[in-house]
Amino acid sequence: MNSKNWFSERSLFSSGEYEETIDFLREKDYLSERDGALWFNSVMLGDDKDNVIVKTSGESTYFASDIVYHRNKLIKRKFESVVDIWGADHQGHVPRMKSAVEALGIDRDRLTVLICQMVTLRRGQDVMRVSKRGGNLITLREVADEVGIDACRYSFLAKAPSTQMEFDLEMVKKESNENPVFYVQYAHARNASIIELARERGIDWSNGDISLLTHPSELDLIRALLRLPELVDEMATILEPHHLPHYATELANNFHNFYENCRVVSSNESDTAITAARLKLVEAALIVFRRTLTLMGMTVPNRM
Repeated sequence: MNSKNWFSERSLFSSGEYEETIDFLREKDYLSERDGALWFNSVMLGDDKDNVIVKTSGESTYFASDIVYHRNKLIKRKFESVVDIWGADHQGHVPRMKSAVEALGIDRDRLTVLICQMVTLRRGQDVMRVSKRGGNLITLREVADEVGIDACRYSFLAKAPSTQMEFDLEMVKKESNENPVFYVQYAHARNASIIELARERGIDWSNGDISLLTHPSELDLIRALLRLPELVDEMATILEPHHLPHYATELANNFHNFYENCRVVSSNESDTAITAARLKLVEAALIVFRRTLTLMGMTVPNRM
């Protein structure tokens, strides 16, 4: 994962933004002092309880920093919208964060919070037990080192954030159709090998007539290829990238069916026209596979 910006929580205090935010909320009567602590009056904005932002010890809470940080993004840096990705154990914090945004004079709909469920790791049928308290943890780096970054990216993308995820460390290492990571990348490699073979034989398919493509497997593949632009637009709108891995698997299935049912490179002179047309289709599929794998941050192997 590449991050364009790493933000220091400490800078919120050293820059004076923390004090600015506290003063603003105090002026708007969203803060009150009770029992030696400073409270954010969340109930005023529809929450079921108020929330402490400065403890009796004088220490600021994480919630206080969150308020200042969202002010920094939505007001100081003028983000049109903010998407937070939180773990399921923070789901109860969403209403108060939305209320804080509203208290800052910002439309609460400019903040979207996606809640991600926990991940269960398995080795085949065996569930791997992890415990924060027991110090028995498995890091993402350790998982990536074992199964590869491609398998991690595909697997984590393939599940909707709201869905409980089971990550089978053994399955994603299999070189078989049972493993969707292998299945998708192998489809691209198969594409690439067909194009390579055609070039080795000196076949020119630049003027291939795609109107000759009438076999059901050809038409299914064409329809699948045409779906990508619309799918990307839809995912960006509804913030659901998990549709892309599923699309990649469906596309691979369409291509493998096409490959099994329609011979692409033929040495028969009578097949010259259909060979050129099918190579045109394979070339288009190669482009779409590359774009799909790249969008998922995965490598694009030409051989497997």
